[in-house]
Amino acid sequence: METWYFLAGLFLFTMIAWLAWAGLSKLRTENKLDDPNAPKSSLAKDGPGPNPATAPRLGDPEFPKS
Repeated sequence: METWYFLAGLFLFTMIAWLAWAGLSKLRTENKLDDPNAPKSSLAKDGPGPNPATAPRLGDPEFPKS
């Protein structure tokens, strides 16, 4: 019987911790979206884009092979 109490407590603790982490992450994301001075993503249409000076080129040895 003690095992079931332990498992139930562990489940509840895990769920509460996960929900707290998700809530804090959501809050941080919303604050960043509301901040006009936050840097834009390089994937955004109005973002800076990838840096062509540091992008790997086809002949480079570290270029990923497909």
